[in-house]
Order: sequence, then C-alpha cells, then structure tokens
Amino acid sequence: MSASPSSSAQAAREAIAERLAGLRRDAELTGHEVALRCGWSPAKSSRIERAKTPASDADIRAWCAACDAADQTDDLVAANRQADQMYVHWQKLHRHGMRRAQEEVVPLYERTRHFRVYCSNVMPGMLQTEAYAASLLSTIAAFQGTPDDSQTAAASRIERSRVLHEGDHRFALLLEETVLRYRMGDDVAMAGQLGYLLAVMALPNVSLGVIPFTARRRVWPLEAFYLFDNRRASVELLTAAVNVTAPSEIATYAKAFSELSELAVHGAAARVLISDAITALG
Repeated sequence: MSASPSSSAQAAREAIAERLAGLRRDAELTGHEVALRCGWSPAKSSRIERAKTPASDADIRAWCAACDAADQTDDLVAANRQADQMYVHWQKLHRHGMRRAQEEVVPLYERTRHFRVYCSNVMPGMLQTEAYAASLLSTIAAFQGTPDDSQTAAASRIERSRVLHEGDHRFALLLEETVLRYRMGDDVAMAGQLGYLLAVMALPNVSLGVIPFTARRRVWPLEAFYLFDNRRASVELLTAAVNVTAPSEIATYAKAFSELSELAVHGAAARVLISDAITALG
C-alpha cells in the first residue's frame, strides 16, 4: 500500500492512464488520432496517458468512444471517481476520534437496501453491542495512537445500527466461526454480544450465516468487506479502508460473497455454533 492517500490516488490515476493507453493501442490509433476524434490537442492526449493531467469523466467517455471501447466506459469512470478516496487511512479518519467516522456513514446506511457483509475477525459494526463496540474501538484507538472517544463512538455505532429495525433494508451477514471465539472485552461483554446475535437472527430481514472451522474451504478467509447494494464495496485493511466502486470489482466481491455463503451454516446449525461459543466462556 502506498505511504499516503495522495500517493495512492496518484497510483490510481496512473493505472487509469495506462488502461486508456491500452485502449488506444488496441484500437491501433496514435495519440494524435485520438486527439482529433475527441476534438482536443495532441498535447492533452499525451498528458492524460502520462497521468500528468487527470482525465475528467467527460474525457474518459470521449476517449472510450474514440477507441470504439464504449463497454469500458462505466468501469473507467467509476475508477476515476474513486481515485481520490480509494484509500482512506484510519489514522487520518480517526485523527479527531472515532465518533465522527460512525456518523459520516449514516447516509450510506440509510440509502442502502441490500447489505452483504463478510467478517473474518470481529463482529460487523451493525451487529455490535455497545459494550463490545466500546472495547473494540478503545483497542483500535490505542493501537493507532488516536484520541480515545470509544464510549461516545460506540453509542454512535449503536445509533447507526437502527437500520436493522427501521426502513426497507435486507441484510445477508457471514461470519467466520473465529469471530464467535475472539475475545473482545470481558466474558460478560462477549456473552452479551453472542446473545445479541441469537436475537438478531430472528429478524425477518436478516440472514446470518456462520462458516464453521470444519468447512472444507473453496474460498480462503478474506479481509472483512461490506457490499452496499451493487454500488460500493468497502474493504477493511489494517491501515486503511478501501472503497471500491468499479462495477467489475464489485462483481468480484459479490462472487466471493456468494461462494463464501455456500460454506456457511444458517438457522439451527448457526445457533448451535453461537451457543457453543457462549458455553466456552465458562
């Protein structure tokens, strides 16, 4: 990963520029010929290909049309729009504490109708109890060296989770069994969190699956990711959140989610795994 959001954005622009150059070469056109078809100067074509001038959405549409590659337009426009926000470093996002970060995503949660969430390390934020969230967020603040407002941030996270109970939202949630066993907070907090999972499973708009330790893997455990309808995938890394809007990349995460779903157990079998994790707390 690049050292800073700005260098990551530049790397993204360079990748877009290379894809545009590839389209030109595939069409067997020179930069001058692309410029003529687009109605701009040859110098502009050169600057775009060398990532010296960021291409606008209109530039990309014109370039794809000139190269008879209209089928590539949507992906390239989406990639262009996410260039400046592809990597959002946690330390930058949390520099004033974590409460604001919880609140900023509320509009995204409210307009999303279909959530698909996969977690391999901790409970999905929308399923966390306040005690679990406070413990987790405090640990994150300590690791990152950012202000610890975990109590108020946890309260905001719970408020954000009202989408489980309000509006027309559907949730498909997948957890690795490890998530049930990793201890965040004391035994009381963990027991409360696991008990809450059992309650959430009863909601008619929620499908909760658990991938058992014993599942024969056809897909390896992945980093946690959230799919918001078919418009965005958010992937959680150690140092940053990666926000994906390119349709082909979203489709890849949707495929991964579908194949991981086939490994999971639901209903009574999932409740047994959660109950076993509660029992293991002693």
